[in-house]
Amino acid sequence: MAEHTSSSITIEAAPAEVMGVIADFDRYPEWTGEVKEAEVLATDDRGRAVQVRLLLDAGAIKDDHTLAYTWTGADEVSWSLVKSQMLRALDGSYRLAALKDGTVTEVTYQLTVDVKIPMLGMIKRKAEKVIIERALEGLKRRVESRPDAGPAPADESAPADEAKKL
Repeated sequence: MAEHTSSSITIEAAPAEVMGVIADFDRYPEWTGEVKEAEVLATDDRGRAVQVRLLLDAGAIKDDHTLAYTWTGADEVSWSLVKSQMLRALDGSYRLAALKDGTVTEVTYQLTVDVKIPMLGMIKRKAEKVIIERALEGLKRRVESRPDAGPAPADESAPADEAKKL
């Protein structure tokens, strides 16, 4: 089984607010650096995306791919690769955990990437780590900058346009 990379971040918002941003694929290009286009191709009976086409430009990885999404309750979404020009696998998940009586959320992002071209494992893990860190920081900035979000974060020094995510 392929190794994965994961990391977590704390966001000053309830899990439902965080998941609302994660599930809003049409807006990914507004707050992510790597996703240039997002198109929901299919939804489930609850209106949640189950297949999404993403045009990605993540430096070394540029790709037009389709992902299948699986929603587990209100606090987890995972995805796997359906088709891609450059990737053999792209599997990941967001898991949310409520903290502080549900007003703060810990988000854990797990990712496994396998490219069709040869790449050293060490370089691939570094790329996964960069993608995850940018994704979590971008998600945090997006959620905490929404007008209906909770209290402003303590560190407001980083401009929102620097937010990046896969």
